Amino acid sequence: MNRPTVEVADLLRTHGDRFIEQNRTWLSFQHLKVLTAIKRCRTAALGGHLDHCSNCDHSAISFNSCRNRHCPKCQAQARQRWLASREQELLGLSYFHVVFTLPHEFNRLCQRNPAVLYNLLFRATAETLLEVAADPKHLGADIGFLAILHTWGQNLLLHPHIHCLIPAGGLSLDHTRWVHPRYNFFLPIGVLKRVFRGKFIDGLKRAYRRNKLSFGGATAPLKQPKAFAAFLRMLHRQHWVVYTKHAMAGPAPVLRYLGRYTHRVAISNHRLVAFDGEKVTFRWKDYAHGNKQRLMTLSAAEFLRRYVQHILPHGFVRIRQFGFLANRHRSTSLLLVRAVLFAGVKPPAQNAAPSAATWKCPRCGNTMQIGCRLTAQELSRCASFDTS
Repeated sequence: MNRPTVEVADLLRTHGDRFIEQNRTWLSFQHLKVLTAIKRCRTAALGGHLDHCSNCDHSAISFNSCRNRHCPKCQAQARQRWLASREQELLGLSYFHVVFTLPHEFNRLCQRNPAVLYNLLFRATAETLLEVAADPKHLGADIGFLAILHTWGQNLLLHPHIHCLIPAGGLSLDHTRWVHPRYNFFLPIGVLKRVFRGKFIDGLKRAYRRNKLSFGGATAPLKQPKAFAAFLRMLHRQHWVVYTKHAMAGPAPVLRYLGRYTHRVAISNHRLVAFDGEKVTFRWKDYAHGNKQRLMTLSAAEFLRRYVQHILPHGFVRIRQFGFLANRHRSTSLLLVRAVLFAGVKPPAQNAAPSAATWKCPRCGNTMQIGCRLTAQELSRCASFDTS
């Protein structure tokens, strides 16, 4: 893939200092750390290494990556390793793609309380799916699923939602057989919406009673009990969105779709079209009007504001697995599931994990060999070499 002509780092190098100065009142240390990492990624500031081609003796300097999970240029190899591991866990049956979305009325609270609200979103989603699936009226089974948090829409505005990839069915409650779904939409959407809404609002009430929520700015009035109670009543009347779709092409394409953002946040550099020093233009998909591809132009400051609101709290886990796919017993549970599903039948072959990524010599196409490491000070004396 060709390198993009515009990168998020370009905006930060041009407008980053001004943006930080104008928004110091709400930017956290984590925000500043991420912005600095993206700006310095693959520059001499992080050092590098001198690579050599054994075929044609071409030498080139490769600058080090920042490896920050929010960086549009990093984590490609980590993403491939993650996809390979998840593909090894896929079962030889159909899957459902289910999405739980928070109403936009929560956006202000999410901006002030990302860890609390996003953890609650995960918990409400997981409890909803596990509880409804275990109900004999709907499935009567223990299920397992992968859940990934996205906080953005295509226009970079705040849009917290969780994507779930779920095998079609689950283990019977006595773990002796596989229970197939009785609905072509996996579980009743109306039931999922009501249970999800109830669990999230109950969790929000508990967080409020325990003083876990921070209020300020537009959310300051909600600190008063009467205002908060009125807010909750309004939420009960809102339309809560739960979307479910049978993955007709199989789980692997859905997994690859979700994988685009498992190790990256908000937008890729390849969606950026132009930057004139003051305004940036990027491509976005308008889901409300037939998924049409459109262009949006924003000031650099507004683009960075939208981007920064998707930076997650330090250490926050945005990819989680639940049910029989939960980390603590996933290997054992998968053995049991495969034994139940493929009793007396050879299970489908798993795809081999991809080999480690390499880069090719720009002159002859041979694999470049990583050579000596260079500090930022040493790089300043190596200007005669090409940089990759």
